[in-house]
Amino acid sequence: MKQTFTDRLRHAWSALNGKQEMSYGSYSGNSIDLRGNRLRMSFGADRNIVDNIYNRIAIDVAQVDIRHVRLDQNGRFKEEMNSYLNECLKVQANIDQTGREFIQDIVESMFEEGQVAVVPVETDLNPNQTEGYDIHQLRVGKVLEHSASQVRLEVYDERDGIRKEIVQHKKFVAIIQNPFYNIMNESGALLPRLTRKLALLDSVDEQSGSGKLDIIIQLPYVVKTDKRREEAEKRAKDIEMQLSGSRYGIAYTDGTERITQLNRPAENNLMKQVEYLTSQLYNELGLTEAIFDGTADESAMLNYYNRTVEPILAAITEKLRAKFLSKTARSRGQTIMYQRDPFKLVPVSAIAEIADKFTRNEILSPNDVRAIIGYRPSTDPTADELRNRNLNQSVDAKPPPKVDAESLDKETEEVDQEGANQNGI
Repeated sequence: MKQTFTDRLRHAWSALNGKQEMSYGSYSGNSIDLRGNRLRMSFGADRNIVDNIYNRIAIDVAQVDIRHVRLDQNGRFKEEMNSYLNECLKVQANIDQTGREFIQDIVESMFEEGQVAVVPVETDLNPNQTEGYDIHQLRVGKVLEHSASQVRLEVYDERDGIRKEIVQHKKFVAIIQNPFYNIMNESGALLPRLTRKLALLDSVDEQSGSGKLDIIIQLPYVVKTDKRREEAEKRAKDIEMQLSGSRYGIAYTDGTERITQLNRPAENNLMKQVEYLTSQLYNELGLTEAIFDGTADESAMLNYYNRTVEPILAAITEKLRAKFLSKTARSRGQTIMYQRDPFKLVPVSAIAEIADKFTRNEILSPNDVRAIIGYRPSTDPTADELRNRNLNQSVDAKPPPKVDAESLDKETEEVDQEGANQNGI
């Protein structure tokens, strides 16, 4: 990120410039058309439960920090990278979305379509000419078609506000597959079955609430001739006018007539099927009602994060790492990783005990604990020390002086020389 604004304008490359054609030179077989009717847009009452699941999981995934970082020689976190890619993931992915909104968009689109493309729409250098480029803007794209080495995408163009079709090489685009594809997107899977059952249940409710009486009038004579049929129709209209014209919907009939009502709810097992499929879906995704209403305990949330959130985060970070970091960058310790705050689920009553154990075992300093609970760091110089404060420390005690390795070697050589002289060597 040491480029000036002039250098950025001179070398900037956009994936949305120009018209591109898809190459099929190295492709054998039919193309895979994955075009859908919409991208993340769901309508209808039957989609309410589905959209609630999508939204809940997407929000929880977006709460976990995804960063471009550097690791030490042992593969442990060392520092965040000062790169445009990290700015996209942390602050602003594009002119319309922040980093968290961008991750949430990835998850919701992936659930809806089964797969989603993360497209670097603006880079500092042309990816076709060098691997050492930095990404300035990222967009979520819809996968339309695959070939052997290329993919056709639908990406939003912020310059004119419309979605455009572009063709990109697969090595420049992170295509993320839904880890729960067999549950959410496969034909005949659990979630599509639940959606169909909900649609059927809604149609039954609409018929029951349509306002029709659906009654049969049994007249005291046989309706076979045209004259009798006309009398029957006249009688039905007469009862209809009485009901519609009455303030309270009251009508009278002859003592010899019999009325049978048919608009009673038909007995079916749709609701039981919906409840069963919903329960099965929750079990497959590690969800419970307590997770949605916020009353889940620590063990339930841990199970949810391990079974649901973690596979999605792993799929996103692994694909971003493979596509947007070169082999040279990875060999130098660069990676893309997610970092979840383990203290988000800890109640306030347990913070004191945890803080005592972590500081006593020299895992966290007091200022680290203050940052976790939202307090400003203390100006006391000892607040950054990793030591057990439950042990008595003398007032006059001073920390051991730092020993310079070079001076220590020099003193060792002098001591050895003196010993040699004394021994007559």
